Amino acid sequence: MAPKAMKKAMTSGAIISQVAEKTELKAKQVRAVFAELREVAYAEVAKTEKFAIPQLVTLKLKHKPARKAGTKMMFGKEVRVAAKPASKVVKAFPAKGLKDSI
Repeated sequence: MAPKAMKKAMTSGAIISQVAEKTELKAKQVRAVFAELREVAYAEVAKTEKFAIPQLVTLKLKHKPARKAGTKMMFGKEVRVAAKPASKVVKAFPAKGLKDSI
């Protein structure tokens, strides 16, 4: 059985033009709204480690601790593991409204 072809996601230009058409705004105005939303999201995630777009998604900042170098058992073999510094990762969690719509 052949695998299904992957569906293409909407491009940012297509999203902006569709929102502009639905709201009867100019594409330049919609682009400015998205740019401001992006700036607010960056600032909030940096400051409070959490940002929610209602009924769509919640962004959370996760702290990954540092990892020491050493050896680790993987699949019955001892593997050498390199050290890694601590890092921060932004995770996106779908809202209930998005889950219910699918």
